[in-house]
Amino acid sequence: MTSTATVTVSEAGADAQTGAGVREFAARSVGGGLALLLGLAGLTAGAGLIAFGAAATAAAVKTSLIFGGVLLILAAITAMSGLNTVAPGEARVVQLFGRYRGTLRTDGLRWVNPLTSREKISTRVRNHETPVMKVNDAYGNPIELAAVVVWRVKDTARAVFEVDDFTEFVETQTEAAVRHIAIEYPYDAHDEGGLSLRGNAEEITEKLAVELHARVEAAGVQIIESRFTHLAYAPEIASAMLQRQQAGAVVAARKQIVEGAVGMVELALTRLAEQEIVDLDPERKAAMVSNLMVVLCGDRAAQPVVNTGTLYQ
Repeated sequence: MTSTATVTVSEAGADAQTGAGVREFAARSVGGGLALLLGLAGLTAGAGLIAFGAAATAAAVKTSLIFGGVLLILAAITAMSGLNTVAPGEARVVQLFGRYRGTLRTDGLRWVNPLTSREKISTRVRNHETPVMKVNDAYGNPIELAAVVVWRVKDTARAVFEVDDFTEFVETQTEAAVRHIAIEYPYDAHDEGGLSLRGNAEEITEKLAVELHARVEAAGVQIIESRFTHLAYAPEIASAMLQRQQAGAVVAARKQIVEGAVGMVELALTRLAEQEIVDLDPERKAAMVSNLMVVLCGDRAAQPVVNTGTLYQ
């Protein structure tokens, strides 16, 4: 069922916004452990300066130490606001003054520019099941169907910037694709070799996955799997279609019975002629064929009749 373009960290952020739209690339970041230690050290140093300033006797020294301590604490707090915890299956879309600056996907504690905003996006596998929808198939018959789609965000930049709400976008496009597939194919094909929703589920679901991929590609979404979970005639025609299916099954069974009976009659006549058991003229052959066909094709047990005369009396 897909891939999206990925830009490496060596490419400039300006190159990510091309004529084809925004594409994901890795944001510049450093390990958060060192940044956390430096931030804590700054807080400690700032608190120490304030304490020394409070104990100083000279007014100028006291003011300088306290002011310097407050500035150091504010700087440490500001720097520590750039820390981000990224869990497995999550990503952070980084923006600086409205401009896309990359995506954080590395697990653990990371530090980025504290002036940036970071939006959390789940990259875990999700599934969406459509409600049972009533549509008309290719023959115009009303049917009910529902589908489930397994998907995940592949390109976080496109998911955030190309569509308003990528989750709602996937749900809407899924229902649209299911409806479109339903009207393209009949529930049951009348012609041999034709595709139908009931008889060719695997082929139809593959076509559904291809159409879904084309529809949600703009949102940076990858379709992993799709399948129908409900498929039936609408209640108002279900009984009529059931009778039709039963009639078709009876006709197919009768056809097979007749083909088998003809083969058995042919075998019987051939064996009688080869072994010269009895010499049958055309009229007697016709009578024998008629009797055998009645016995073999009848749906009730045959009643034997003993002929005490001849075929011509």
